[in-house]
Amino acid sequence: MNTGSNESGEVAMTVDETRVNGVRSERGSEEGLGSRAPEFVKARRVLHLSWQVGVFIVGLAVVVAGIIMLPLPGPGWVVIFGGMAIWATEFVWAQLVLRWTKRKVTEAAQRALDPKVRRRNIILTVTGLVIVGVLAGIYLWKFGFVMPWKIEDQ
Repeated sequence: MNTGSNESGEVAMTVDETRVNGVRSERGSEEGLGSRAPEFVKARRVLHLSWQVGVFIVGLAVVVAGIIMLPLPGPGWVVIFGGMAIWATEFVWAQLVLRWTKRKVTEAAQRALDPKVRRRNIILTVTGLVIVGVLAGIYLWKFGFVMPWKIEDQ
């Protein structure tokens, strides 16, 4: 029986592994999940709890700022995901949400690069622009181009 080893007494073992973005990980293991606090912080319960509260408050402030930026000028979604990344340094649920989000964004980017999808998107965009142009032309033909203020009065 060939065990894949020249040494007697050794047993060859297979590991069920997957590759995600070129990084090898064993199936079933959750690499990188959990707190990334320094070891001296994790060793003391009260210090670790206060560390987690601080990370949560900072992440919450960043997420709230991102939510405020959604209707206002600013990179709202980027800031929200930045707050999620801050939370992901300490909380497993945030790490899982970020993994799911990264996977969905990658899938969407791959779908968007598909030639059939690109062709469909270009056709829909051109059709929409033609419809808007026709409606703007009809409006201008019917009502003309009138400025909402009178420049002659000034």
